[in-house]
Amino acid sequence: MTAQYWCELAWLGGSGAAEGVVITIDGDRITEVRAGVPACPPEAVPLAGLTLPALANAHSHAFHRALRGRTHAGRGNFWTWRDLMYRVAARLDPDCYYRLARAVFAEMALAGIGIVGEFHYVHHRPGGGNYDDPDAMGAAVVAAARDAGIRLTLLDTLYLHGGLDPAHDGGYEPLAPEQARFSDGSADRWADRIEGLASTVSGPMVRVGAAVHSVRAVDPPSIKVAADWAKERGAPLHFHASEQPAENQQCLGVHGLTPIDVIAQAEGLGPGTTLVHATHADGRDQAMIGAAGAYCCLCPSTERDLADGTGPSVGLARAGAGLCLGSDSHATVDILSEARMVELDQRAATNDRGVFDVDVLASMATSGGYRSLGWPEGGTLEAGALADFATVGLNSVRMAGADAETALAATIFAATSADVHHLVVGGRTVVRDGRHTTVAVATDLASAITEVTAP
Repeated sequence: MTAQYWCELAWLGGSGAAEGVVITIDGDRITEVRAGVPACPPEAVPLAGLTLPALANAHSHAFHRALRGRTHAGRGNFWTWRDLMYRVAARLDPDCYYRLARAVFAEMALAGIGIVGEFHYVHHRPGGGNYDDPDAMGAAVVAAARDAGIRLTLLDTLYLHGGLDPAHDGGYEPLAPEQARFSDGSADRWADRIEGLASTVSGPMVRVGAAVHSVRAVDPPSIKVAADWAKERGAPLHFHASEQPAENQQCLGVHGLTPIDVIAQAEGLGPGTTLVHATHADGRDQAMIGAAGAYCCLCPSTERDLADGTGPSVGLARAGAGLCLGSDSHATVDILSEARMVELDQRAATNDRGVFDVDVLASMATSGGYRSLGWPEGGTLEAGALADFATVGLNSVRMAGADAETALAATIFAATSADVHHLVVGGRTVVRDGRHTTVAVATDLASAITEVTAP
């Protein structure tokens, strides 16, 4: 099916916006991008505002959305927050997880997100037994993304141990009861299960990648199993890494190495790798990440919320690492805000402004995430690219006064998810005039969250 869109303004690269841009699509691909068309052709759909590639959310735990407002007040840290997260995880089953994830993914669509990387580790029944279909939980996530209308890279996660502790044999603690449902028992059993999942659910809107929860939860030989699986299939491989100081200290105590070094020595660090957070990666770690051509996914809203710290985004970029963004625990679902926080955190830390150019921040929010998630043909507005794009209105109080020269900077530094008016994914309109075309997002979110949090 061929369609045309006329964009009042469109970001085609650089720090400004092109005016009067016609985007022609055929099926799920862009076939032509033409700028300088002063008025909307009669056959085209007009898009008022700034159109840019669909935003990419490279790191998500959909069920964490149920924690919003329930874990943010009071004192504590990552480790106390984790206890509350486990309580919600224990309430999930395939049916309710489908309802919750669909609503969360639809909320992402309203925020202009066209693709999500779901770091998925709630695999089995509470206690660890399989569902009749061992991939019932993963299938629920896939169905949720499909019905919400966005692309999905399902990052099926290997999780084997309860934590690092040099007092335990081999340096790894056994799984706690609340962690049992996350584990397949061994890396080989995980690989067998994910192979079946990938062959079943992969398609035009879904790809399956691998994830290693962390060096706290997976030993080095098992990390290599996951790395080999991903390399053999050209699939992305994601890790939580160097998220908190305690993680680094525990890893040094057991392995005598940083988490990044453990991953590298297990052959898990390469151009298909994304390290999520890397908040406490030191200079040597940063150099290794850059030399490997790996990505780092920054999640500043979560890193701030959990008091984890501010990541070394400048050092990572200078070392050659690719950067992308995620909403992680969904304290907010707003990739534009995540991009803004990367820059503003560095301004606060360095007493310098303009640490990242605005087009670099926009690329983190778009093409960086698509590439990290294994979709290099997405995240740009050009012929041959995926027909995934979002339009930010310029008529709110936040955006009033923006023009072709200032629209991109205003979008990155002032717009919110509420300013997104339109989203097209795979050539299909998912959000129109600020409303999801198929999901009653607020109502469905409230119902699904109540289901997994009610006493």
